[in-house]
Amino acid sequence: MNRNNSTWILALMLVSGTCWAYGSGGSTKACAKPKFTDFIPAENSEVAPNTGFSFTASKNTFPDSIAVTVKDLPASIKVNPGNEGLVQVSGTLPPALHGTYARIAVTGEGQNKCKGAAGWLVKIGGAGK
Repeated sequence: MNRNNSTWILALMLVSGTCWAYGSGGSTKACAKPKFTDFIPAENSEVAPNTGFSFTASKNTFPDSIAVTVKDLPASIKVNPGNEGLVQVSGTLPPALHGTYARIAVTGEGQNKCKGAAGWLVKIGGAGK
């Protein structure tokens, strides 16, 4: 009887392991994070205060979710539909920033609440530049 019980236990373990593996990945969809490209001005370039900037967001980015901060200060942006479903974003550096390095940080959300982030560093010249 001991051998018979061991056989049943082994069979149940194999079946239950297969059931767990089957249900583990099918219920969630893949996360496609928004991507940001075509940054202007270029990375590490020196710019004057109040300079404009722009970039492109991927097709899967919800335009209303795009936010930009520059050295932790919010930047006002304009979001426009672009070619082939891409999203064109433009804005201006906050006027309070001059004589410093600043990261232009971009965040956005896509389908399935997938969040994407990117950014680039610029050197903002002095007030008289």
